[in-house]
Amino acid sequence: MRRDDIRNIAIIAHVDHGKTTLVDCLLRQSGEFRASQLVGDCILDSSDLERERGITILAKNIALHHKGVKINLIDTPGHADFGGEVERVLRMADGALVLVDAVEGPMPQTRFVLTKALECRLQPVVVVNKIDRPEARPHEVLNETFELMLDLGAEDVLGDFPHIFATSKDGYATLDPQQRGDSMQPLLDMMLQDIPGPEVDPDAPLQMLVTTLDWSDYVGRIAVGRIYSGTVSRGQRIALMQAGNQVQTAKVAEVHLFDKLGRLQVDEATAGDIAALVGLEDVTIGDTVSDLSVRRALPRVEIDEPTIQMVFSINSSPLAGREGKYVTTRNLMDRLDKELERNVAMRVEPLEGTDSLRVSGRGVLHLAVLIETMRREGFEMSIGKPQVIVHNNNGVLEEPFESLVVEVPPDKLGAVMELVGSRRGQLVEMTSHDEYTYVVFSIPARGLIGLRTRLLNATQGTAIVHHRFECYRAVEGDVPGRPNGVLVSMCAGRAVAFGLDGLQERAEMFVGPGDVVYEGMVVGENSRTGDMPVNPTKEKKLTNIRAAGSDRKILLKPPRVLSLEVALEYIEEDELVEVTPTQIRLRKVILKATDRRRAARQKATASA
Repeated sequence: MRRDDIRNIAIIAHVDHGKTTLVDCLLRQSGEFRASQLVGDCILDSSDLERERGITILAKNIALHHKGVKINLIDTPGHADFGGEVERVLRMADGALVLVDAVEGPMPQTRFVLTKALECRLQPVVVVNKIDRPEARPHEVLNETFELMLDLGAEDVLGDFPHIFATSKDGYATLDPQQRGDSMQPLLDMMLQDIPGPEVDPDAPLQMLVTTLDWSDYVGRIAVGRIYSGTVSRGQRIALMQAGNQVQTAKVAEVHLFDKLGRLQVDEATAGDIAALVGLEDVTIGDTVSDLSVRRALPRVEIDEPTIQMVFSINSSPLAGREGKYVTTRNLMDRLDKELERNVAMRVEPLEGTDSLRVSGRGVLHLAVLIETMRREGFEMSIGKPQVIVHNNNGVLEEPFESLVVEVPPDKLGAVMELVGSRRGQLVEMTSHDEYTYVVFSIPARGLIGLRTRLLNATQGTAIVHHRFECYRAVEGDVPGRPNGVLVSMCAGRAVAFGLDGLQERAEMFVGPGDVVYEGMVVGENSRTGDMPVNPTKEKKLTNIRAAGSDRKILLKPPRVLSLEVALEYIEEDELVEVTPTQIRLRKVILKATDRRRAARQKATASA
């Protein structure tokens, strides 16, 4: 049977197509909140990192009521690196709002999330968003979305193809983009009409799949998931079906249901509800909360494998321990183990013979967000260069390839083609819309590392870059590395203006006057190939004789400040990113120049 009093709906789309803004609009028009409860934009992007970066990182649940029906909405991330969040929460839904930008149309992540939704047999409702933009082409985009569904083999849903046009900014939805609406009422009505209620078996034994973990300082771990059958009540003893056929018995201390922006404690939750259970200390994502007497597990959540890996180690620079609170290997391992509990797309394994850990994820941004979170918590660490994960398929080495979409003005297209081509990218498709050209490439994931920054520089910041995982194929040839060498400090101290003035003529500096430097620290980018040892602490020799013309005013260019992602993509094999709560520095793995020369000679001898 199906429940008619509830709808479980996920909102999925490519990044920046307006998911969180649409949720804001629905919240404001629901009439269930005071004005003081809904302050600012992107209300669900509550963490500092989400607000600073302007992206959704974690999936979130809210609940609205419309015509006596409770609508559980799940806002999901749109960036490809956080696809693991999307994959696991789709198991809670029965339908999906597929948002598509009325100008850009279906993009790489649209294909990814739609593929996952169709695999979970969700009923899609297409929302062509941002129809208020002057260059909007809603009907063309609708046709492109229809063709995408046809390409994905969704013939069973194409006969009844529910769609609607909307603008979250102006706050209305309409069946005809030429007719301006006055509210989101048509979209809410379409959710109730075209998305079915959850299919449930209330008389069967309890089965609930845990898809999200939350944490409270008061009650500890909170398991969030959908109840497929039966009921769960406060104080009930259950069987927790875990990986490897492990079974634990536990007692449910509290049961919560989602209500508006928060959760409401109830006595029991029934089949079809998205519930949060308190009291299950050892629960992990993918576990099944089952009836104690039956003990039957649901299929575990399947997540695509990671494609990028980095080496995490403790900070071993001369400045180690000055700023951070957690600086030991044990602190690092405990924090990463805790992250594994909720970050299902991540993997961690120790490196044999070292104190380092190899951390794998979906992309540089996926791991950069983890590193940024840890440094704000007080961790110090060193991070190695991102590497792609290579598979051995019957003796053939295969590497991940990605679909790269670049949106660029036509006069900047040549620079894009040259850069992507030099990194073994193959042109797949090219289309033009108004003042922009869309080009689609198939490129090895190795070639993407560091490419975004160079594309933005080559196109004066006009390029818009998106990518998503495509497939594994045979390893291509070498991809060119960084074209320029770096300036490496050969002494410790504080950088001074006199020393930097002599260096800035041949390089771009990463440090300014007064910054602390140490031997082996990267202080700038050389204008030529090859690394150069320099002394940024060099001071002017003072005498008691004033020579005419020897004094001149020093004008220093501002140093280039590298963000965490840019720093990770910038470094080469023999370099590390030193991350502390207040600083991001670049350094050589081997700090002393004599040791680096000796290691280079040994490497050359071994290769010969």
